[in-house]
Amino acid sequence: MSVKLYSFEEVSKHNSREDLWMIIDGKVYDITKFQDEHPGGEEVLIDEGAKDATGPFEDVGHTDDARKLLEQYYIGDVDPASEPVKPVKQAQAVAAGPQGNPLRILIPLLLLAAWAYYNFLR
Repeated sequence: MSVKLYSFEEVSKHNSREDLWMIIDGKVYDITKFQDEHPGGEEVLIDEGAKDATGPFEDVGHTDDARKLLEQYYIGDVDPASEPVKPVKQAQAVAAGPQGNPLRILIPLLLLAAWAYYNFLR
């Protein structure tokens, strides 16, 4: 039985809650159905999904039981000839530009001006 090979580009297309793949140690896993069961919550899987998550997986220190559980979601291996790609969701965040509310700067400045007026100009 031959192992199905997936490119990094193919894996990166599976990046939503309804269709989520992940690479760990060169193996591709379809973790879509596991999201609700993940003890760390689904958000961490969505954040690390659609790319090689070997580093974050190892950093958490998953148990042997967790590694065994992963086997049921295995769908193939990463094609060694493919090149890693940046997941779409990260590229969209960069294209959107800096995030933040300008009121977080404006309100303290207004409070400072009111304080200065009250204490010095009144």
